[in-house]
Amino acid sequence: MSLAEFTVRADKAEKEIESLKCMFSKIDTSLSSHGAETEVSRLHEENARLKEQLASLQNGLSTAGTDVTPSGEADATADEDEVNPWDVKASSEKGVDYEKLITKFGSSAIDSILISRLESVIKQPAHHLIKRGIFFSHRDLAIILNEVEKGNKFFLYTGRGPSSEAMHLGHLIPFMFTKWLQDVFDVPLVIQLTDDEKFMWKDMKMEECQRLGWQNVKDIIALGFDVNKTFIFADLTFMGQCPSFYQNIIKIQKCVTYNQVRGIFGFDGSSPIGKIAFPAVQAAPSFSSSFPFIFGDKTKVPCLIPCAIDQDPYFRMTRDVAPRLGYLRPALLHSSFFPALQGAQTKMSASDPNSSIFLTDTPKQIKTKINKYAFSGGQATVEEHREKGGDCEVDISFQYLRFFLEDDEKLEKIRADYTSGDLLSGFLKKELIDLLTPMVLKHQENRKLVTDDIIQQFMTPRPLNF
Repeated sequence: MSLAEFTVRADKAEKEIESLKCMFSKIDTSLSSHGAETEVSRLHEENARLKEQLASLQNGLSTAGTDVTPSGEADATADEDEVNPWDVKASSEKGVDYEKLITKFGSSAIDSILISRLESVIKQPAHHLIKRGIFFSHRDLAIILNEVEKGNKFFLYTGRGPSSEAMHLGHLIPFMFTKWLQDVFDVPLVIQLTDDEKFMWKDMKMEECQRLGWQNVKDIIALGFDVNKTFIFADLTFMGQCPSFYQNIIKIQKCVTYNQVRGIFGFDGSSPIGKIAFPAVQAAPSFSSSFPFIFGDKTKVPCLIPCAIDQDPYFRMTRDVAPRLGYLRPALLHSSFFPALQGAQTKMSASDPNSSIFLTDTPKQIKTKINKYAFSGGQATVEEHREKGGDCEVDISFQYLRFFLEDDEKLEKIRADYTSGDLLSGFLKKELIDLLTPMVLKHQENRKLVTDDIIQQFMTPRPLNF
């Protein structure tokens, strides 16, 4: 199918969806509209597929019907955001243009209709990270909700690349959200530690990668995950424990050519073969057959992956491969990036201690970092600020509050007061310090309770409540 034909079909589907939305809004809510909702859901899913295929064509790939779109380093131009699994650079001080990224990656925006449906299924309000657009994009979330409505289970998969002794606040976001998903849906969760990836990409000894992974597990467990529903594994260890996991990796590697991997990830002739082979390792946990001790002979349990949008290239590749292996495509929920203290043009870096609030920071360090390094959207003088107000879109203290302050009314009041000039930058920073300090201290206390025995329980292959 040509690019023009795809564009026409995608536009037509969008118009049909909008027409149905208008029609259903006029239907009395007391009437049964299950069939109508199903039709809207079907159109959403079809349109999402079209958008993914359209993105592939626009990026010059020859394989029709694939989820794979290039995202290597060669993608970005001087006035374009650069987003890939190893680097994020925004061309604007306001950060990455996520609407453009949705178009480029071929994903779908999480809109008010989908949020309402999610709330209808879980019978409670959506998480504030969804309502505020921090988790802003998805692939096939509607399919997961369909399965839940049918009474079927799915499983969650997320991960962490251990490259530092302590995790920073940005690392908490996908895990906090994943725990909420696990709690509201009551489903099993697998967490992958890609210590092998860090060994390949960083100048680190293998033993150090493994040690950091062990330390990071303490931070993850400290968030309160249920040991009866959560399995955590490190690639360098688990590969030898589970033949099914390795077998899926080999199957995936056989389906993806070097040209495809080069186009997706930007590899070149100087890349070690370990880097070229690694994407299959991150793809394999998407399939329930990789964990027979959890799912038995159930090879088609749906998977939902909450992750930052920079990890999407791995799973576009995975979604392309899945049907050829007889597996289900994983669904995804994408989050925006947690910005560095210095501004939203880059994400926080574990290698730069002043760009981040680490989970090991003392109250004094938190206060100093925010007061000294947090980029302000305020004006140059108090008088000018009172007159013109502050810019919440670039102010890092306000942006951090969007992630961690759950009270919607309080957040809106802060936004209004700061924008009008009534609230000064110093007071806004104090709001953030007062919020983060007890949160980090509580996390540190929880982390102290995580013993090596508890870690071993989480990391032992075993059946989960499923």
